[in-house]
Amino acid sequence: MKNILTGLGKNEEEIEYVKDRPGHDFGYAVNPDKLMNELGWKPETSFEEGLKKTIQWYKNNEEWWKKIKSGEYKDYYEKQYGK
Repeated sequence: MKNILTGLGKNEEEIEYVKDRPGHDFGYAVNPDKLMNELGWKPETSFEEGLKKTIQWYKNNEEWWKKIKSGEYKDYYEKQYGK
């Protein structure tokens, strides 16, 4: 999380902690060891570099994600597919 804040030029004081939802499963961590050891797979991009690229994409595509945050995309889906 701190890497994301740094990439956005923010500090930890801007984090708003929320109560965890009941039944939350913490088993979603990704471990690529099996892919690397058994299949010889290696990532083309490091986690740190990928995170930087992802943050930059969101900064460059603000128009796209603001429509999602505003709910504007719901109007599109209702027009295309009905309620």
